[in-house]
Amino acid sequence: MGHPYTIREIARQAGLSQATVDRVLNHRGGVRESTAREVHQAIRDLDRQRTQVRIGGRTFMIDIVMQTPARFSTAVRDALEAELPSLHPAVVRSRFHFRETCPPAELVRVLDRIARRGTQGVILKAPDLPEITDAVGRLVAAGIPVVTLVTDLPGSARLAYVGIDNRAAGATAAYLLDQWLGNRRGQVLVTISRGFFRGEEEREMGFRGALRMTCPDRTVVEVTDSDGLDATQRDLVLAALEQDPDINAVYSIGGGNAATVEAFATLGRAPAVFIAHDLDHDNTRLLREHRISAVLHHDLRQDMRHACQTVMRAHGALPEEGPRLPSPIQVVTPFNLPPGVVTEG
Repeated sequence: MGHPYTIREIARQAGLSQATVDRVLNHRGGVRESTAREVHQAIRDLDRQRTQVRIGGRTFMIDIVMQTPARFSTAVRDALEAELPSLHPAVVRSRFHFRETCPPAELVRVLDRIARRGTQGVILKAPDLPEITDAVGRLVAAGIPVVTLVTDLPGSARLAYVGIDNRAAGATAAYLLDQWLGNRRGQVLVTISRGFFRGEEEREMGFRGALRMTCPDRTVVEVTDSDGLDATQRDLVLAALEQDPDINAVYSIGGGNAATVEAFATLGRAPAVFIAHDLDHDNTRLLREHRISAVLHHDLRQDMRHACQTVMRAHGALPEEGPRLPSPIQVVTPFNLPPGVVTEG
C-alpha cells in the first residue's frame, strides 16, 4: 500500500504506537486484524486530508462554452452554481460563453480567445466539426484541459467526456416507444436540433437500430436543423405533420418540445407517445401536464461536479481516479418527477 507518510504520522492519526504501525506496514505479524484495519484507515484519512490541503484556498477559473438553446444553458448554469459548495475548499469561478446559434467560426474565435487569455479549464458543448476539433487542440497545446459535456468530440484532444451514453439513450427511447405503441399503426417523428452534434447523432443511431429490431415496419420521419429553438421547430414540425397524417409518436432528440406539442395541437392532433430528453423548465411543465410521456433524464448537477473535478485533477489538485462510467439514464414520467423539480413553475 504505497503512501508518502512517515510511520510517526500514521501512528498519530491512528492513535497507535509506532511499533504497531511498523509491524502492520511491514507484514511482521502479531497484530490483530482490526488493528491492521485501523492503520489502513488512518492512511486513507491522511490521503483525504492531504487532498483538502492541496485544493484549500485555490481558485479555479473555468470557461463554459456552449452552443445550445437558452433553456439548457440556463439549466447548466443553475446546476453548476448549485454544486459550488460541494467543491469546497476549492473556489470555482466561471465565465459563461453561451450561443443559441452561431457559425462554427464564431465558436472557434471564442475558444482561441480563451487560449490566448488563459484559464484553468474549458467545459465545452459544441458541434463535432474539424475546425472545432482544431481549436480544442490549440487549447490543450496551451496547457488548458478541455472537458466535453453532453455531446462529445472523440477525435479531439479533449481530456474527458462527461454525460450519458447517447447511443444507449436512443435505444431506450425506441424500447419505450415500442412498448407504449404496441400494435397501433403510425409513423414516428424524430426531431434533431442540428446534425453536427455527435451526441444527437449517436442518439438517433441508437434509436433507429433498436427500432429496426423491435418494429422494422415502422417508418421514421426526421425533422432537423431547428437548433432546438421553438420558433423554427414549430414550422418544421407543422410541415411534417401536414405532409404525413400518420405520424402519431415523437422522439425528441434536440428539444423544442413546447413547439412540437403546439404544432400537433394546431392540427387538432396529439401524439400517442412522446419521448424527450432533459428535465428543463419546458419539459417539466409538459410532463406534469401529461403532454409528453417520458423524459430521459440525467443528473446535470452531478455532471457539472464531475466536469469541474476533472479539471482539478488535470492540475494535480485531486487524486487520479479510474475510468469514469457514463451518467446514469433515468426514465422520468409524470409520476416520478425528482423532488427538486416538482415545485418548479
